[in-house]
Amino acid sequence: MAWLQIKKLTVVLLGALLNAIALNFFLIPANVYTSGFAGIAQLTSKLAADYTPYHLSTGMLLFLLNVPVAILGWKQVGKSFTVYSFLSVLFMSFFLEIIPVKKVADDILLNAVFGGVIGAIGVGWTLKWGASTGGLDIIALVLSRMKDRPVGTYFFTLNAVIILTAGYVYGWEKALYTLVTLYASTRVIDAIHTRHQKLTAMIVTNKGEELKKAIHAKLVRGITTIPATGAFSQEKKDILMIVLTRYELFDLERIIKEVDPQAFTNIVQTTAVFGFFRKE
Repeated sequence: MAWLQIKKLTVVLLGALLNAIALNFFLIPANVYTSGFAGIAQLTSKLAADYTPYHLSTGMLLFLLNVPVAILGWKQVGKSFTVYSFLSVLFMSFFLEIIPVKKVADDILLNAVFGGVIGAIGVGWTLKWGASTGGLDIIALVLSRMKDRPVGTYFFTLNAVIILTAGYVYGWEKALYTLVTLYASTRVIDAIHTRHQKLTAMIVTNKGEELKKAIHAKLVRGITTIPATGAFSQEKKDILMIVLTRYELFDLERIIKEVDPQAFTNIVQTTAVFGFFRKE
């Protein structure tokens, strides 16, 4: 377990480094904006530099924006996910402060594409190992559970605000290049990590009670137990059905491997969910 945590921490560290490189070498010099809280921090820093006498660094703004979100995530999403997500933000803020802002290419399209791709590799790795880059990810998860709407709705809303603000203040050409960055990053993240926001896991196991307790201890999710019988062995089993987000898939996989390595698990895309469950 300790080795697994070291590997996960290393991936989070490398993901934060790649995101900082994408911003300081490509996106910030070209005035092209990334998505989520990093994009808000980047845009706020630029607006402060251009319209006020104050200098607000992107790294410091990113950290400050994520402090209240980390508290919310700790209470509503899950401790492990929130801790690693906040560490990702902390590392990224640190790298943004120590890595100089330097223009690598003069072509704005090259900056938009390579900034989006490099940042997306970092985000994809981080997601694949059960964390996130913080901020909007956590807010979207909480709002999705409260309002029972797709997580993507909240991503789209905030990113639309970033694009429209950048276009209105700095010209619509910048907004269009920001769309290029978002498209490139989305494609890369989908290639590295599952593209579906909601997933359903069907777990066939001999250790239904142990697995339920272990999942509830780690994830704030409801579980439906379905009695089952093996077709060949006639052995009594349980099928545990759980709907979760792609961010929680890593933790679920580790729990299953620890509790019942022999369990059969099928992960399928979930188009929509009706109803509401909150674990007290």
